[in-house]
Amino acid sequence: MAETLDMLRTFRHNMLITHYLDRKTPERTCTSMREILPALERWRAQGKEVALATVVKVYGSAPRPLGSKMAVTADGEMIGSVSGGCVEGAVIQEALEVLADGRPKLIPFGISDESAWAVGLACGGIIEVYVEPIEWN
Repeated sequence: MAETLDMLRTFRHNMLITHYLDRKTPERTCTSMREILPALERWRAQGKEVALATVVKVYGSAPRPLGSKMAVTADGEMIGSVSGGCVEGAVIQEALEVLADGRPKLIPFGISDESAWAVGLACGGIIEVYVEPIEWN
């Protein structure tokens, strides 16, 4: 029992340090349109269909701030981040559906604090992501 408690204390200590460092590094910043624009321009020149996902609401703690962006092509290429990896897989699936039917979606993603550790999410927050097809004109 004492060994388990020591392991938990060490884990918690490491997580607190990681959380502190993450807040001080660029990885916690917003993935802006400026950062993904070169890929968007390349995909447009290649005639690819693209969906854009944007964090439009944040409740509580979240890995990426309001306004973070991710773009997904119909063939599954992606750039940017809306959650630092927590929900990117689900956002890619939603983006592919948006590209298939042409209708934008507002998708809430969240996890309760009690179950956060079970699925690998430590933030416990809720984000809403708006996914829309980009129309090249």
